Amino acid sequence: KVVDYIMYLAPVGVFALIATIIADADFFKNLAISPLIIGIVLGIFYANTLRHKLPATWQSGIIFSTKYILRFGIILYGFRLTFQNLQEVGFSGVFIAFCVVFFTFIFGYVIGTRFLKLDREITILCSAGSSICGAAAVLATQSVLKNEAYKSAIAVSFVVIFGTVAMFLYPFLFKLGFFDLSASQMGVYIGATLHEVAHVVGASTALGEEVSKDAIIVKMIRVIFIVPFLILL
Repeated sequence: KVVDYIMYLAPVGVFALIATIIADADFFKNLAISPLIIGIVLGIFYANTLRHKLPATWQSGIIFSTKYILRFGIILYGFRLTFQNLQEVGFSGVFIAFCVVFFTFIFGYVIGTRFLKLDREITILCSAGSSICGAAAVLATQSVLKNEAYKSAIAVSFVVIFGTVAMFLYPFLFKLGFFDLSASQMGVYIGATLHEVAHVVGASTALGEEVSKDAIIVKMIRVIFIVPFLILL
Protein backbone atom coordinates (compact mmCIF):
# COMPACT_ATOMS: atom_id res chain seq x y z
CA LYS A 1 0.00 0.00 0.00
CA VAL A 2 2.90 2.36 0.68
CA VAL A 3 4.15 1.78 -2.87
CA ASP A 4 0.63 2.46 -4.19
CA TYR A 5 0.42 5.78 -2.34
CA ILE A 6 3.85 6.78 -3.64
CA MET A 7 2.69 6.03 -7.17
CA TYR A 8 -0.51 8.02 -6.57
CA LEU A 9 1.35 11.04 -5.22
CA ALA A 10 4.28 11.01 -7.64
CA PRO A 11 2.46 13.00 -10.40
CA VAL A 12 1.39 15.67 -7.87
CA GLY A 13 4.98 15.84 -6.62
CA VAL A 14 6.26 16.30 -10.16
CA PHE A 15 3.78 19.13 -10.79
CA ALA A 16 4.83 20.77 -7.51
CA LEU A 17 8.52 20.48 -8.41
CA ILE A 18 7.97 21.96 -11.88
CA ALA A 19 5.92 24.83 -10.41
CA THR A 20 8.65 25.57 -7.85
CA ILE A 21 11.37 25.60 -10.52
CA ILE A 22 9.36 27.90 -12.80
CA ALA A 23 8.54 30.28 -9.90
CA ASP A 24 12.25 30.53 -9.14
CA ALA A 25 12.89 32.20 -12.52
CA ASP A 26 13.69 35.93 -12.27
CA PHE A 27 10.66 36.93 -14.37
CA PHE A 28 8.17 35.32 -11.98
CA LYS A 29 10.15 36.39 -8.90
CA ASN A 30 9.93 40.04 -9.97
CA LEU A 31 6.16 39.68 -10.36
CA ALA A 32 5.98 37.88 -6.96
CA ILE A 33 4.05 35.01 -8.54
CA SER A 34 4.15 32.09 -6.13
CA PRO A 35 4.62 28.40 -7.00
CA LEU A 36 1.03 27.88 -5.86
CA ILE A 37 -0.34 30.07 -8.65
CA ILE A 38 1.88 28.42 -11.26
CA GLY A 39 0.82 25.01 -9.93
CA ILE A 40 -2.84 25.96 -10.35
CA VAL A 41 -2.21 27.03 -13.97
CA LEU A 42 -0.42 23.72 -14.65
CA GLY A 43 -3.35 21.90 -13.06
CA ILE A 44 -5.83 23.73 -15.29
CA PHE A 45 -3.76 22.80 -18.34
CA TYR A 46 -3.57 19.15 -17.22
CA ALA A 47 -7.31 18.90 -16.44
CA ASN A 48 -8.29 20.25 -19.86
CA THR A 49 -5.75 18.43 -22.04
CA LEU A 50 -3.99 15.36 -20.62
CA ARG A 51 -6.32 14.18 -17.87
CA HIS A 52 -8.27 11.62 -19.93
CA LYS A 53 -5.17 10.30 -21.68
CA LEU A 54 -3.23 9.35 -18.54
CA PRO A 55 -3.80 6.62 -15.90
CA ALA A 56 -6.87 6.94 -13.67
CA THR A 57 -4.67 6.38 -10.60
CA TRP A 58 -3.32 9.91 -11.06
CA GLN A 59 -6.75 11.27 -10.11
CA SER A 60 -6.68 9.30 -6.84
CA GLY A 61 -3.42 11.00 -5.89
CA ILE A 62 -4.82 14.43 -6.72
CA ILE A 63 -7.93 13.82 -4.59
CA PHE A 64 -5.81 12.54 -1.67
CA SER A 65 -3.54 15.60 -1.90
CA THR A 66 -6.53 17.96 -1.95
CA LYS A 67 -8.21 16.35 1.06
CA TYR A 68 -5.25 15.74 3.34
CA ILE A 69 -1.88 17.14 2.21
CA LEU A 70 -3.24 20.60 1.35
CA ARG A 71 -4.94 20.97 4.73
CA PHE A 72 -1.88 19.72 6.59
CA GLY A 73 0.35 22.13 4.65
CA ILE A 74 -1.85 25.11 5.54
CA ILE A 75 -1.67 24.15 9.24
CA LEU A 76 2.15 23.96 9.05
CA TYR A 77 2.18 27.34 7.29
CA GLY A 78 0.46 28.91 10.29
CA PHE A 79 3.06 27.47 12.68
CA ARG A 80 5.69 29.73 11.10
CA LEU A 81 4.31 32.53 13.26
CA THR A 82 5.84 32.77 16.73
CA PHE A 83 4.62 34.47 19.91
CA GLN A 84 7.52 36.91 19.55
CA ASN A 85 6.10 37.95 16.18
CA LEU A 86 2.72 38.58 17.80
CA GLN A 87 4.37 40.80 20.42
CA GLU A 88 6.09 42.83 17.70
CA VAL A 89 2.80 43.96 16.13
CA GLY A 90 0.95 44.03 19.47
CA PHE A 91 -2.73 43.58 20.23
CA SER A 92 -3.71 46.19 17.64
CA GLY A 93 -2.05 44.21 14.83
CA VAL A 94 -3.82 40.99 15.85
CA PHE A 95 -7.14 42.82 16.22
CA ILE A 96 -6.80 44.46 12.80
CA ALA A 97 -6.05 41.06 11.20
CA PHE A 98 -9.13 39.55 12.87
CA CYS A 99 -11.37 42.41 11.78
CA VAL A 100 -10.14 42.20 8.19
CA VAL A 101 -10.81 38.46 8.03
CA PHE A 102 -14.22 38.68 9.71
CA PHE A 103 -15.67 41.78 8.07
CA THR A 104 -14.21 41.15 4.61
CA PHE A 105 -15.86 37.73 4.52
CA ILE A 106 -19.20 38.96 5.91
CA PHE A 107 -19.38 42.04 3.66
CA GLY A 108 -18.21 40.03 0.66
CA TYR A 109 -20.87 37.39 1.25
CA VAL A 110 -23.68 39.92 1.74
CA ILE A 111 -22.70 42.09 -1.25
CA GLY A 112 -22.14 39.05 -3.50
CA THR A 113 -25.36 37.21 -2.70
CA ARG A 114 -27.78 40.07 -1.96
CA PHE A 115 -26.70 42.86 -4.30
CA LEU A 116 -24.67 41.26 -7.11
CA LYS A 117 -26.81 38.09 -7.14
CA LEU A 118 -23.76 35.85 -7.53
CA ASP A 119 -23.73 32.12 -7.03
CA ARG A 120 -23.55 31.40 -3.27
CA GLU A 121 -20.54 29.08 -3.45
CA ILE A 122 -18.57 31.41 -5.75
CA THR A 123 -19.30 34.25 -3.32
CA ILE A 124 -18.03 32.22 -0.35
CA LEU A 125 -14.87 31.20 -2.23
CA CYS A 126 -14.08 34.76 -3.38
CA SER A 127 -14.74 36.17 0.09
CA ALA A 128 -12.58 33.51 1.76
CA GLY A 129 -9.72 34.11 -0.67
CA SER A 130 -9.89 37.87 -0.20
CA SER A 131 -10.16 37.81 3.58
CA ILE A 132 -7.57 35.14 4.47
CA CYS A 133 -4.79 34.02 2.14
CA GLY A 134 -5.76 34.03 -1.52
CA ALA A 135 -5.64 30.87 -3.59
CA ALA A 136 -4.73 28.61 -0.66
CA ALA A 137 -7.86 29.73 1.22
CA VAL A 138 -9.98 29.16 -1.89
CA LEU A 139 -8.72 25.59 -2.28
CA ALA A 140 -9.08 24.85 1.43
CA THR A 141 -12.63 26.23 1.37
CA GLN A 142 -13.41 24.11 -1.69
CA SER A 143 -12.63 20.98 0.34
CA VAL A 144 -15.39 22.00 2.78
CA LEU A 145 -17.99 23.16 0.25
CA LYS A 146 -17.40 20.26 -2.18
CA ASN A 147 -18.18 22.67 -5.03
CA GLU A 148 -17.50 22.23 -8.73
CA ALA A 149 -13.92 22.94 -9.84
CA TYR A 150 -14.85 25.80 -12.19
CA LYS A 151 -16.15 27.85 -9.25
CA SER A 152 -12.78 27.58 -7.53
CA ALA A 153 -11.05 28.60 -10.76
CA ILE A 154 -13.20 31.76 -10.87
CA ALA A 155 -12.36 32.59 -7.25
CA VAL A 156 -8.63 31.96 -7.72
CA SER A 157 -8.62 34.22 -10.79
CA PHE A 158 -10.45 36.87 -8.77
CA VAL A 159 -7.95 36.99 -5.90
CA VAL A 160 -4.88 36.68 -8.15
CA ILE A 161 -5.89 39.48 -10.51
CA PHE A 162 -6.91 42.01 -7.85
CA GLY A 163 -4.07 41.02 -5.51
CA THR A 164 -1.47 41.42 -8.27
CA VAL A 165 -2.83 44.84 -9.27
CA ALA A 166 -2.73 45.99 -5.63
CA MET A 167 0.79 44.59 -5.18
CA PHE A 168 2.10 47.02 -7.81
CA LEU A 169 -0.25 49.86 -6.87
CA TYR A 170 0.41 50.07 -3.10
CA PRO A 171 4.17 50.88 -3.25
CA PHE A 172 3.55 53.37 -6.07
CA LEU A 173 0.83 55.22 -4.13
CA PHE A 174 2.85 55.17 -0.89
CA LYS A 175 5.85 56.76 -2.57
CA LEU A 176 3.56 59.42 -4.06
CA GLY A 177 2.37 60.28 -0.55
CA PHE A 178 -1.18 58.97 -1.08
CA PHE A 179 -0.95 56.95 2.16
CA ASP A 180 -0.27 59.23 5.14
CA LEU A 181 1.18 56.36 7.19
CA SER A 182 4.46 55.53 8.91
CA ALA A 183 6.55 52.61 7.62
CA SER A 184 5.21 50.33 10.36
CA GLN A 185 1.61 51.37 9.74
CA MET A 186 2.01 50.81 6.01
CA GLY A 187 3.35 47.34 6.75
CA VAL A 188 0.27 46.53 8.83
CA TYR A 189 -1.98 47.91 6.08
CA ILE A 190 -0.32 45.82 3.36
CA GLY A 191 -0.37 42.68 5.49
CA ALA A 192 -4.02 43.21 6.38
CA THR A 193 -5.39 43.88 2.91
CA LEU A 194 -3.44 42.03 0.21
CA HIS A 195 -4.59 38.55 -0.81
CA GLU A 196 -1.63 36.20 -1.31
CA VAL A 197 1.39 35.90 0.98
CA ALA A 198 3.48 36.44 -2.17
CA HIS A 199 1.58 39.68 -2.86
CA VAL A 200 2.38 40.91 0.65
CA VAL A 201 6.05 40.00 0.30
CA GLY A 202 6.28 41.63 -3.14
CA ALA A 203 4.63 44.90 -2.13
CA SER A 204 6.28 45.29 1.28
CA THR A 205 9.86 44.44 0.30
CA ALA A 206 9.68 47.17 -2.33
CA LEU A 207 9.26 49.65 0.53
CA GLY A 208 12.02 48.43 2.85
CA GLU A 209 12.68 46.03 5.71
CA GLU A 210 10.64 47.89 8.34
CA VAL A 211 7.52 47.73 6.17
CA SER A 212 8.01 44.10 5.16
CA LYS A 213 8.58 42.91 8.75
CA ASP A 214 5.20 44.07 10.04
CA ALA A 215 3.42 43.25 6.78
CA ILE A 216 4.46 39.59 6.79
CA ILE A 217 3.64 39.14 10.51
CA VAL A 218 0.12 40.56 10.09
CA LYS A 219 -0.40 38.43 6.98
CA MET A 220 0.64 35.27 8.83
CA ILE A 221 -1.85 36.13 11.59
CA ARG A 222 -4.56 36.19 8.90
CA VAL A 223 -3.37 32.79 7.63
CA ILE A 224 -3.80 31.32 11.13
CA PHE A 225 -7.49 32.28 11.07
CA ILE A 226 -8.10 29.80 8.24
CA VAL A 227 -8.38 26.91 10.71
CA PRO A 228 -11.22 28.35 12.87
CA PHE A 229 -12.81 29.75 9.71
CA LEU A 230 -13.03 26.32 8.07
CA ILE A 231 -14.38 24.78 11.29
CA LEU A 232 -17.13 27.42 11.48
CA LEU A 233 -17.87 27.10 7.77
